[in-house]
Amino acid sequence: MRIVAGKFAGRTLTSPQDQRVRPTSEEVRSGLLDLLSADVPNARVLDLFAGTGALGLEAMSRGAHRADFVEFRPDSLHALRANVALLRLRERTRIFKRDAVPFAAALTPDSYDLAFADPPYGSRMLDRVIESWLAQRFARVLAVEHARTHEIPAGSYRRVFDESAVTIYRLTPPA
Repeated sequence: MRIVAGKFAGRTLTSPQDQRVRPTSEEVRSGLLDLLSADVPNARVLDLFAGTGALGLEAMSRGAHRADFVEFRPDSLHALRANVALLRLRERTRIFKRDAVPFAAALTPDSYDLAFADPPYGSRMLDRVIESWLAQRFARVLAVEHARTHEIPAGSYRRVFDESAVTIYRLTPPA
């Protein structure tokens, strides 16, 4: 797995040994970040269910200012920390060893410019994060990756990539 575009394009990221982790494919990550190109520059980013941190790190490669990562699995945390160190981004990132669902539920409105959520497919954790966003609007934009067949509330935009889909929720149109 590698960073697709921006300052760190082509850099290879460490992946965890945990077979339960399903990193966002390069095609989906690239397509999603291309859709969000107007939202990324100088953004405060939140990467929920961060895994390797690929979504947040890709955003930073493309000009996001800061990123917070939320992950609790030990193998994923190890890979995430290694990837942040590899890209020398420790000063502009924070890593929270927490469960992403209650973390999102505790956020206040406008905590972030851009939030990503990519929980395990087939779980209802995504539904709970979306409910939290609808209640608190903790980011101007919430971008979620999910199984194509997972029914969630309609967002501002949805794009399908084979078995995966991304849905974008936003408070305001991009600048």
